[in-house]
Amino acid sequence: MECLQEMCQYLNPDTRLDLKAIAFEHLLSITGTTEGRELLLKLPNVLTQLITLTQDSSTSIARDAALVLINLTADEAGASALLLLSETQLKSEKYNYNLIHVCIRFIMDKESVLADPCCMILSNMTRPLHLVDRIVTLIESSGYAWNSIVAAFTAKQYNNVGAKLHYLGPVFSNLSQSPRVRRYLTQRDRSVIQRLLPFTEYKDSLVRRGGIVGTLKNCCFDIENHEWLLSPEIDILSYLLLPLAGPEEFDDEDNDKLPISLQYLPETKQRESDVDIRIMLLEALNQLCATKKGREILREKNTYIILREYHKWEQDKNALLACENVVDILIRTEEEIGLDNLKDLEVPSECTEKFHKMDQDFINST
Repeated sequence: MECLQEMCQYLNPDTRLDLKAIAFEHLLSITGTTEGRELLLKLPNVLTQLITLTQDSSTSIARDAALVLINLTADEAGASALLLLSETQLKSEKYNYNLIHVCIRFIMDKESVLADPCCMILSNMTRPLHLVDRIVTLIESSGYAWNSIVAAFTAKQYNNVGAKLHYLGPVFSNLSQSPRVRRYLTQRDRSVIQRLLPFTEYKDSLVRRGGIVGTLKNCCFDIENHEWLLSPEIDILSYLLLPLAGPEEFDDEDNDKLPISLQYLPETKQRESDVDIRIMLLEALNQLCATKKGREILREKNTYIILREYHKWEQDKNALLACENVVDILIRTEEEIGLDNLKDLEVPSECTEKFHKMDQDFINST
């Protein structure tokens, strides 16, 4: 600890550049381990210095400070400590000690080389659910509107120095755990969710693709939006099903019932390669099955035949189970289901435990 404190005395903006560079070389190594990160969190002044140094006049020092912050925020304890600092530290004439505000400012700066590292910091900090609403409050006081942030993410190339902003995808996914953010994403007059939908098939970045699928899945939790999401205006079903569809051929009758974008797919059509994304797509479909109207639309759009062929192709047990959960609902009649809203169904705790055990037995079976 004493050695660490001695080294950290060089983390001042007015310290010589070479000494700051040596200090960061050691810090990056230290924060690569759990023990090192825990040790550094006992020095709150250093955390403030790190936020300050992301604003250093030297690009290399600012980047190193951001990389150390990525390491620190990878743990919930680090994310919590830096969020608390952001909420309580006052802004000076020269520096902003609010890490959330600093990250948003760099992300929105088209000339910033720190845009991608700052996206990663926010992705880490928004992962713990209990921190999300506090971070949303800080973002909303950053001076940048949600619409501007979404526009930066969806632009073909927003940043002029090569930053891709892919990690804003997981940031949106994490933030959309908050009803406040979901209300913004699903506002009828803003067309926000329509701008995100095409990224379910974004081949250049698994991170961006997965983040947006996670965002859409979270938006499907609000049943009052189901009919709107499934309407021709949004057509979320097409974007959830297309990544699960393969090159299989169907007869004209089955094809005609499918959404237009899933009709007569080419022989080269490939399914989503990442199993976690496939599971999120299936979980989103499951959420849309909660209401009678949602189930009727999924049946009308022939969702079953896409899932039938997908089930034949899938090898992962968790994904197979997620697929079967949707199919089991779709193949039952509404008379058999007997409820408009499945979320109103009260399942006794002993039954929940039994079903969970059955699922685990299936997943663990050879």
